[in-house]
Amino acid sequence: MSASANKRLMHDLLAAAAAGDRTAYVAAIADDVTMVITGQYSWSQTIRGKEALLRNLHGHLASLLAEGRRAVPLRFIAEDDIVVVEAKGAMRTRDGRAYDNDYCLIYRLREARIVEIREYCDSALTEAVLGPFPPSLRQAG
Repeated sequence: MSASANKRLMHDLLAAAAAGDRTAYVAAIADDVTMVITGQYSWSQTIRGKEALLRNLHGHLASLLAEGRRAVPLRFIAEDDIVVVEAKGAMRTRDGRAYDNDYCLIYRLREARIVEIREYCDSALTEAVLGPFPPSLRQAG
């Protein structure tokens, strides 16, 4: 796919997810996806595989955040198979605290599937509001 087609795909997937429908986004994640959460804090890790991503990361986030969690995409930049997305979180924890993190997400796509995600965010905010990432949810190796 072209850079413009990849950009349009990510725009459509993230717009639907921000509106509350994550179905297409989840369907677009490749089974062999790799997600890197950058930094040097407890959430920093490399997650391999769609099942682990959905179960360990997304599942943990769902346990912490109230329904309606979303990240609103603000800007898209695309080159070849890479789409960079600047986004702003619009979330609340289950106990009512704001969690409105800023994100830079780098997606690599292959044949309209998300094969790699690299996340940059305010790690201090993540730790302060969501607490440390549970070691029991980390992948071995």
